[in-house]
Amino acid sequence: MKYSHKLCQLVLSLLLLTLCIAVAGCSSNDENSNLKTGVMEKVTLNEVAHSLFYAPMYVAIEEGYFEEEGIDLDLVTGYGADKTMTALLTGEADIGFMGSEASIYTYLQGAKDYAINFAQLTQRAGNFLISREPIDDFSWDMLKGHYVLGGRKGGMPQMVFEYILKKNNINPDTDLTIDTSIDFGSTAAAFAGAKKGEAGYADFTVEFEPHATSLEAQQTGYIVASLGTDSGYVPYTAFCARKSYYADHADTLQHFTNALQKGMDYTATHSAQEIASIIQPQFKETDLDTITTIVTRYQCQDTWKTDLIFEQSSFELLENILMEAGELDSFVPYNELVDTSYAQKAIADK
Repeated sequence: MKYSHKLCQLVLSLLLLTLCIAVAGCSSNDENSNLKTGVMEKVTLNEVAHSLFYAPMYVAIEEGYFEEEGIDLDLVTGYGADKTMTALLTGEADIGFMGSEASIYTYLQGAKDYAINFAQLTQRAGNFLISREPIDDFSWDMLKGHYVLGGRKGGMPQMVFEYILKKNNINPDTDLTIDTSIDFGSTAAAFAGAKKGEAGYADFTVEFEPHATSLEAQQTGYIVASLGTDSGYVPYTAFCARKSYYADHADTLQHFTNALQKGMDYTATHSAQEIASIIQPQFKETDLDTITTIVTRYQCQDTWKTDLIFEQSSFELLENILMEAGELDSFVPYNELVDTSYAQKAIADK
């Protein structure tokens, strides 16, 4: 009986050991199941706008980095942070890409399944101030007394614009007139189409690319200042997901971040022309020379981070900008809305 008992114990131990190995194997397979089985996981990404400002993300798409990480990416354009955040919170999108002010707003509004930021892409504003006429020696006080198309109120384009004005001792409320009734995606057309003397005719407009360069090509507007240069480092856009998504899709978020980091690495180590050639399929309506010009402009002003880590100092600067703009009554703790673990691991595993 003793022998039988010991044998049973041995058999049981072997079974347990086998089970542990199997479980460990399954766990390892689960962690990279998509990569090992070839089964791609569908991820819907809703971007706030489709812009050359986000070149590293498009490099990651066009170079197949998401596929390498087992992700079948469905890219959808939301045309505004409010629409992108709505898509995220309703489950239409798995990941949102927009200004992080949207995550602060929804958190303070009491959303239970709120958005948490996990990767910061841009570190400067990507828009430019456009004038009706060329100005060789522009200074910000030249805007005093003028009418400017500034983008939607409460959005990053408008708030960073006002942030720059205040840095230059200009009162956004009294020293000029800022039209915030037009979505930033429509301001270029409004600027180009308005006739002098008509209601809504603006002397200046704030534009993203490729609209800024297009206005110059049409000779209907001229770039006189870069908001990215004059604002300094600002956490302009970041990727986020619902709190519940983190619990169920931690591996997916890691693979997604890994793919993005590869795009960041490529952008940081290649020429504007090489980057432009890769992302041109994303902008078929724009010729290669124009794309190269725009990418060069963004590279020169140090638009893109080299990593995806959303630092606490950047988040707190964003909250200060929101507070100064009158869009925020109280601060949100950094750790509530930012998780840097995925970005840090993407760097560590390179």
